[in-house]
Amino acid sequence: MELKPYLHKVQFYETDGMSIVHHGNYILWMEEARTDFMDQIGWSYHRAVDAQLDFAVTDVSCKYRSMTRFGETVAIHMAVNSLSPAKMELSYKMYNAETGELRAEGTSGHFFYDRVKARPVALKRAIPELWELLVSIQEGRK
Repeated sequence: MELKPYLHKVQFYETDGMSIVHHGNYILWMEEARTDFMDQIGWSYHRAVDAQLDFAVTDVSCKYRSMTRFGETVAIHMAVNSLSPAKMELSYKMYNAETGELRAEGTSGHFFYDRVKARPVALKRAIPELWELLVSIQEGRK
């Protein structure tokens, strides 16, 4: 499956007095990219919620490589770094869409959570279709 990068146009309110993006916004963009990723693979966030599944965040990290400024478009490329029945780690590379310069890179960790039972769940058993899809996406990047 060919995933398209998520594109985000930097808004003025996301910047500081020098028109440079405030660091906290990169984490928000990663969340936007995750939602777009789920839409692209055919498992929208709404579909996951309807299936009583959540992807609870366990950790987030971001390394800033160069400054992003107001008016730029950032292309966020995502990948499934690691996957087990209980959890997954996603990676993000954020580039200036015009120049290709790396702006930031990060990861987010998630565990699969059953919203009805209010506890972690093995995705492989709970929703085998989604498990197989994520496995194929992860294997496709190798």
